Amino acid sequence: MELDENTPLFVISVAAELSGMHPQTLRQYDRMGLVSPTRTQGRSRRYTMQDVAKLREVAKLSAEGVSLEGIRRVLELVNENVSLKSRVRDLERELADQLMSQPGNRVFAAGDQGVIRLNPGQRPEKSGSVVLWRRR
Repeated sequence: MELDENTPLFVISVAAELSGMHPQTLRQYDRMGLVSPTRTQGRSRRYTMQDVAKLREVAKLSAEGVSLEGIRRVLELVNENVSLKSRVRDLERELADQLMSQPGNRVFAAGDQGVIRLNPGQRPEKSGSVVLWRRR
């Protein structure tokens, strides 16, 4: 089994201790949808490291005077931002793949090692040698 930041590990008492909150507060946040842990077959809550980090962020915002509704909106916007950044990376990768696969967009340069392929925007390394090319 692979463990990462999204692996549900912590029962509510441990998550409460790690986040510096009371377990009842975590239950309230779950009901409000601020931090929703996964559930076991017996319906007990299991929190991930990412959930604990989110709980700490909620505590920080709350201490700064942000209302619970404001905190919910901030977390929603953060999640949307992360999702959009991921989508932009995927689209950039797809666009680069398409540009490289089109025959007219490949760039080549001739040097003392022969003809080399360059990426768009890349310049060939300068060399002090002189190469004479003869047409056959």
